Amino acid sequence: PVSIGMSMDIASIDTISEINMDYTATIFLRQRWTDERLCFNGNKSLSLDGRLVEMLWVPDTFIVDSKKSFLHDVTVENRLIRIYPNGTVLYAIRITTTVSCSMDLTKYPMDKQTCTLQLESCKT
Repeated sequence: PVSIGMSMDIASIDTISEINMDYTATIFLRQRWTDERLCFNGNKSLSLDGRLVEMLWVPDTFIVDSKKSFLHDVTVENRLIRIYPNGTVLYAIRITTTVSCSMDLTKYPMDKQTCTLQLESCKT
């Protein structure tokens, strides 16, 4: 098994829809793991073009309850890949996602809603 470290920053919550029972958010997702096959001699990390991600193994992380999501690609895909001499890989992406959120509006306008943003990875 591969241990994957993950961190996430919510850049913005763009919309909340009581009618559709969802919200849209833009997030920065960072994942870090070690792949011994990528070890190299040196003392500095390598930053790679985001298009090279197709040539690397990356975790199959997905957003639970996502209705739709997209990666930003102005002017190029917003991806960062950095490889360290010990084979540690840092992979960062910017995603905008619309996620389901069941809301109980029976006490509106005195209600309080809790919406979650959960990430999972497929196990194969």
